Amino acid sequence: MNDALGVLSEASNHISAVRLQPNLGWMTQHLVDIGELTLKPGVKELLEQISVATVRRILQRIHQYRPRRRRASGFSNDVRNLIPMRRIDWNTRTPGHFEVELVFHCGPLSSGDLVYSLVMVDVATGWCECAAMLGKSYRGMRDAFQRCLTRCPVPAREVHTDNGSEFFSGYLLTFWGERSHVPELSRSRPYRQNDNRYVKHRNGALVRAWLGHDCLDTTQQTIALNRFYTQLWLYFDFFQPVQHLAQKRWTGHRAVRVHDTARTPFDRMVEAGALSADQTAALTKLRDSCNFC
Repeated sequence: MNDALGVLSEASNHISAVRLQPNLGWMTQHLVDIGELTLKPGVKELLEQISVATVRRILQRIHQYRPRRRRASGFSNDVRNLIPMRRIDWNTRTPGHFEVELVFHCGPLSSGDLVYSLVMVDVATGWCECAAMLGKSYRGMRDAFQRCLTRCPVPAREVHTDNGSEFFSGYLLTFWGERSHVPELSRSRPYRQNDNRYVKHRNGALVRAWLGHDCLDTTQQTIALNRFYTQLWLYFDFFQPVQHLAQKRWTGHRAVRVHDTARTPFDRMVEAGALSADQTAALTKLRDSCNFC
């Protein structure tokens, strides 16, 4: 009987005794009929009368421990392990070091092809780039990154993301490697949300503040959202002064933070010397032509 019970357990993918015991009768007969199980006289009747506790005890003795279903190891995990964990220093002064995250526009839903917002924030200047995409496939991620990087006036020196699997595919790794300016890739430490503190602030202060938490899940909404982000790019990066942490010191157990004078991300880009004369002239002309009221 023990051997027969072991065959039945293996055939049913090692389900629990509570699920297996009520179905031993018909499952035994089915395996006998198709020739996968041969029983001695009287064994089938014993299997139909056996209790859940006895099934559990016999299976534990046969297998010692119920085999755990192994989680498939995807290629994305292998790619993630290639990316070092760190965080961008708060006193970074060279533009081009971007913190990156996705904002999920799911509303009350949690499945299906929904709209995501890719948000990139430059730590040194506060420059922010946003792009919308439907779903988070490689093509969607690639197009969103391309939209942001094409619009940004400085090349990405570093791209720092969280540990979401959408950022770690072989295709996306190839995308970064094929760029004329290959950025350094880094990721946050698990469960350390402060490693992406600048972009998390923009997620709330920009994306959520303007769009709320409604569900967005259509192509038309994605197109409209990208048009909106073009206007938000002009408004925020050229007309919204931001402060930067200039000094941090400890007084006992208390951290004292001193911030510099508020300036727009564009002004900070110019002061950092990150823009060429032609870029500065073109962006200044664009700012002068905008009405932000």
